[in-house]
This record gives sequence, structure tokens and C-alpha cells, in this order.
Amino acid sequence: MKKIYLVRHAQSEFNEKGIFQGRLDSDLTPLGFVQARMVAKFLQDKEIERVITSPQRRAYKTALTITDVLGLELEVDERIREMSFGVLEGRNFWDLFSQEREMMMGWLKDPVKNPLPTQEPMEEFEKRILSFLEDLKTCDEKNIAVVGHGGTLHGMVCLSLGLGLENLWSVHMDNTGVSLLEYDGNGFTLAYLNKLCHLL
Repeated sequence: MKKIYLVRHAQSEFNEKGIFQGRLDSDLTPLGFVQARMVAKFLQDKEIERVITSPQRRAYKTALTITDVLGLELEVDERIREMSFGVLEGRNFWDLFSQEREMMMGWLKDPVKNPLPTQEPMEEFEKRILSFLEDLKTCDEKNIAVVGHGGTLHGMVCLSLGLGLENLWSVHMDNTGVSLLEYDGNGFTLAYLNKLCHLL
């Protein structure tokens, strides 16, 4: 059985300010650095053999803390960058909801039918996530940690379980929430979603 631990990055400065991030980047907050250390401790007994991260700073620094605690090398993969939200990046998320409520509600309900203006095409997003999942299926390691973003990790859950990207925002992961995908050689199952016990 292959175990893939999906870890959303720790709190970033833009998370704290409610900024719609996407491809924009910001550093971890002081709380974020603490969260990263706590999730690293959670993973210590999971026999992790490989840690893969998005290149974006908030994920990279979370993963760097994990590899420091686990004594592993860090691998960067461009395919698990966050989805680009286009021209809306940098806006306050809650302001967007008050000013563009219909558009935002449609997007959250079904981002395939109701994409944001100039966002990354869903076909391209799906292609890169599926490519990444296929590589995980065939790699030698049995216990892998993947450090990424809400959009990309939600995409991995939806596509691995056959839910479709229309359900992308029906999944929720908090900062350093851990979700476990298991692969038995035939298909994926979700053992748990958004575990946060390490933050208590």
C-alpha cells in the first residue's frame, strides 16, 4: 500500500490578510513557522521516504521545515504550483465576495462551468495534476509527503477519487491540514481529510 500525505502549506502573510493568492507569493507568518514545525513532528513516525513541494515560497518553506525535521532531501515539482486565479489575484477575498458575489458563488459551486476571468484553464490544471498523480503511482517509495496548496491538493483528492474538478471547492484543507491518500495498485482511497490534531 502506498501512502501519500497531502499537506497544505502553513499560514502565509497573505492568508493572514485574506488576500486571494494563486500564483502570487508571500512568506510564512510567525504562526506559520510554528505550524510547519508541528506538522513536521506529526509526520516523524510515518516513515516518510520522499518529500515533494510546490516551488512557491509558502509551500517551499513549510516543506523545508519538514525535511529538516525528517532528515530528508527536498524535491520541487512545478506541477503542484497553485492554480492561477488570473486578474483577481491580490484582491481581498471577502471584498470580492461582497462586490462580485454572483461570480464568486458560481465559481465555488462549479469552477469548471463558471471559471474566473483569466484564471488558468481547468483543462491545463487537470492535465498537470493527473500527470503528477500518475508519477506517484509508479514511484518506488511507499510513504510520500506532498506539500502544496488548497487548489492543487483539492484537485489531487477530486481526480484520484473520480469526483471531477467541478467539486474542487467542496473539499476543504486548513493551513498544515494533513490528508491521506492510499493507493493499492488499482485505485485510490481517502483515509482521512484535513487532520489537524498536531495543532492542538
